[in-house]
Amino acid sequence: MKIKTIIFDFGDVFINLDKAGAMQNALTLFELDEFPEDLIAINTLYEQGLISSEEFIEFYTDNFPKLSKETIIEAWNFILRDFPEARLKFLKNLKKENKYNLILLSNTNDIHINWVKDHVVFYEDFKACFDQFYLSHEINLRKPNTDIYHFVLNQNDLIAQECLFIDDTKENTDAASKLGIHVWNIDETREDITNLFAIKKDLF
Repeated sequence: MKIKTIIFDFGDVFINLDKAGAMQNALTLFELDEFPEDLIAINTLYEQGLISSEEFIEFYTDNFPKLSKETIIEAWNFILRDFPEARLKFLKNLKKENKYNLILLSNTNDIHINWVKDHVVFYEDFKACFDQFYLSHEINLRKPNTDIYHFVLNQNDLIAQECLFIDDTKENTDAASKLGIHVWNIDETREDITNLFAIKKDLF
């Protein structure tokens, strides 16, 4: 069965992330040895759009009163790095060819997206390349929960076996794969989205 739809993650697929650096920065800032469950839970709620940016920041300033609102936001955005323009060019060519339905599916949040809008000059061009642009905090669903994949399939009348989902987090691609969706768990340290058709040529 031929691939008709390509579903892309955003972080470490298009925009580079520094996950390890952001975690170390946060642990140092919060004077912690590891991230406790309540912080992980609040971050997850925020990514699902179940609490507002104000509530999210307030939680951190209440728990870490020595830190300012600005310091919290800066620490939260530490993970976000550069967006190589070659990846935008690749995506634009893909859009121009008009062979595939293109969907973005990202676990993100309002503060991160605002940072991206401020720092990635071609964000609107990037967004315009997609037929659907799903951000977790806007649709109140989050990977790797199965309901987010059902949502994408149902909203767009897609057949799982005709879709390829690309994500850097194995937990996310494993969940999609269980539904029959083809996956590429991209290793951002040695693979690049611009080489999609060389790396996954067996699917095309």
